[in-house]
Amino acid sequence: MEENQVHIPDGWVSDDLGNLIKERRKSPLKVSDAANFGEYPFFTSGEAVLQHTNKLLDGENIFLATGGVANIKYYEGDAAYSTDTYTITTKDDIDTEYLYFDLLNILYYINANYFQGSGLKHLQKKDLKKHQILYPKSKTEQTQIASILSKVDEAITQTEQLIAKYTRIKTGLMQDLLTKGIDEHGNIRSEETHEFKDSPMGRIPKEWEYQTLENMLDNVPNNMRSGPFGSSLTKSEWVETGIPYLGIDNVFREQFIDSYKRFVTHKKFTQLERYAVRPKDVMITIMGTVGRSCVVPDTIGNALSSKHVWTMTFNQKKYIPELVSYQLNYSPWILRAFNEESQGGIMSSINSKILKRLVFPTPTITEQIHILEKMQQSNSHLAALEYSNDKLQSLKTGLMQDLLSGKVRINHLIKETMKHEAQS
Repeated sequence: MEENQVHIPDGWVSDDLGNLIKERRKSPLKVSDAANFGEYPFFTSGEAVLQHTNKLLDGENIFLATGGVANIKYYEGDAAYSTDTYTITTKDDIDTEYLYFDLLNILYYINANYFQGSGLKHLQKKDLKKHQILYPKSKTEQTQIASILSKVDEAITQTEQLIAKYTRIKTGLMQDLLTKGIDEHGNIRSEETHEFKDSPMGRIPKEWEYQTLENMLDNVPNNMRSGPFGSSLTKSEWVETGIPYLGIDNVFREQFIDSYKRFVTHKKFTQLERYAVRPKDVMITIMGTVGRSCVVPDTIGNALSSKHVWTMTFNQKKYIPELVSYQLNYSPWILRAFNEESQGGIMSSINSKILKRLVFPTPTITEQIHILEKMQQSNSHLAALEYSNDKLQSLKTGLMQDLLSGKVRINHLIKETMKHEAQS
């Protein structure tokens, strides 16, 4: 395949991939052979790295998927790999880890151009081996580039592990907070140390009451304003700009998405104003992906909810909307109630009767505030980790584009880093 000519920096060369690699023998191991135990990592065409008892190779190697979608991994050490994995190492001219990052940088191109087939697409190795690889002649420069990118990768992996850890902690914390709450000393209750009582949901703290969702709503006109009798508009009634017409794509767990795709005229909004959403309303998807809930932001302005979303206004003197939304999203009692109404384990819609008779625990407003604060603290910690991960991913993308093209030379980058550290 013809490729556009690229500028070759001073001290760099370009060559066919096939001239730079050594192909490992085809593996006799099928993916199904893995029992997912053993001392050796087992590389396959999938994302996950399994385990195996057989060692097939050692040293530095690159593992590429041969079927489906392009996938690439690098590993140094004893390992095994499946028969559907194209495994290569490098000749003396090029560092193996450098080549891995170079191929990773063009993974989208590999998938688009070197995977072919009418059904399951397969890697065309002959074509891939003709791909031109740009690299520094200096092995030292190659290894320095690979080292920098590897350190960013390590930071990303560590951050992702922390995100997974604190996501599990958050899940457990939310379960405890939504079913046991917080006592006057700021501690999560337990039946070993606190009094509980029976309720329609199960055992709850003795201080709690319970209420149906319908009785928690505020006494405002057109409350619970959508559903079968809600604003059901056809595409012909939408316009390109105007008043947002909200659907399930605006409602995600804990997050209202203010990226609007549907609009109605101001005249239509006036006609259907009884279905307008209000700040601090709780929304829940009732068709398609059922049960996602969020709170309408204070900055909403004028907007209508569609028939695919229930919109509810709660009595905020007694019930905090954000906590109600958390309960709809995560309370085991609410999720169990939804599951009991589903057929075949899947619920494609939910009606007003089911929603209205849902039973919620109702701590005092003071305790609700404390529960919500604990949840938000957990969310803030996770959000900070996710932000750091996003920054690292962006840094990695930028560094790969700059360093693997020779646009930014490693010596210049090192000098700039040292200069920055000296000024800090």
